[in-house]
Amino acid sequence: MDLTILESHRPDATLLELGGVLDYASAPYLRQVVFTQFDARTPDVVLDVSRLRLIDAAAIKILLYLQRRGDQLDVEVHLCGAGGVTLATLEIAGVAKLLGAYDRLRWPKAGRDRHPVDLGEVHLGQGQWPAGVTERLLRLGEMDPDGPDRARVREQIIEQCLPAAQRLARRYGGGGETPADLAQVAALGLVKAVDGFDAGHGVEFGTYASPTITGELKRHFRDRGSAIRLPRRLQELRLAVNHARDTLEQDLGRSPTVADLAAEAGVTEDEVVEVIGAARAYRPLSLDVPAAGMQDLTMLDTLGDEAPEFSLVEYRESLRCLIARLPEREQRILSLRFYGNLSQLEIAHQVGLSQMHVSRLLSHALDFLRRHLQD
Repeated sequence: MDLTILESHRPDATLLELGGVLDYASAPYLRQVVFTQFDARTPDVVLDVSRLRLIDAAAIKILLYLQRRGDQLDVEVHLCGAGGVTLATLEIAGVAKLLGAYDRLRWPKAGRDRHPVDLGEVHLGQGQWPAGVTERLLRLGEMDPDGPDRARVREQIIEQCLPAAQRLARRYGGGGETPADLAQVAALGLVKAVDGFDAGHGVEFGTYASPTITGELKRHFRDRGSAIRLPRRLQELRLAVNHARDTLEQDLGRSPTVADLAAEAGVTEDEVVEVIGAARAYRPLSLDVPAAGMQDLTMLDTLGDEAPEFSLVEYRESLRCLIARLPEREQRILSLRFYGNLSQLEIAHQVGLSQMHVSRLLSHALDFLRRHLQD
């Protein structure tokens, strides 16, 4: 990127001296620098283009948008000092007069503090959104809600912004979700952002849309992306550790250690280890993978079947207590009948009773057990 910006300030204005090339690649940086002045409510933003060697159509489009957006926010944005190729390009595009390119710079050199803008530190969170989308949304809000053209314009805005939403979705790749699913979630967040945005508040659409889409993606991971719902503490800790990992990988040029992550995130090493272990809950191990050391068996093959006797444990323990409450003679008759597998006649010979008496005692005992088990 061959663009330089020198910034000078007065109480009533800001001067941006542009040098080098202002084209499709560099114009978003200028756009973001001017946004900063919008946020500061600077009354007048002057763009000195006398040192520009080249300007292209994409940059001209952004300059026109900045001027219109400034008018909406009561901030005057205009060019001055154009000459050579820059002036010829503006004249061919028919916007030289509109942008004020013929004006001379009325800002004495002695009154310029000229601080160079470090474009490497300029965050392009706004620049990823199409130029003019905020203005189009402003016009959309002024249209008749039931008008035939409103739905068409709304759809066009969403399609125009989809690439930016998909770029946000790609930041969350590698978390176990497919890119197509993340793109759909980001698209849903974009629709919510378009429908909920109020251009009258004086902020850019990207300022509102980026956190809206990011929040939708985070909610997706929180509510549907995990097989196990992690506590909120671990979710927040995981985000902090992941952010620390991304930062350290760039700074160190290697994978950070647990100690590195703990120091960067401001947590203990035990908490980092806990987060790393909890992250595996997002996608549990499949039961179809081979068991450890057994290529012919899967994890599912090593699991035991449910034994039907398990459902009888409660009844067996209840019966044990109820049988102990029966008279000793009835306990012996039950034992001989169901454990000794003897007939009533054989039991009668052993206990010295008639078969009819044994039958009555056996029926009484079974009725007692049945009634108390049901209670």
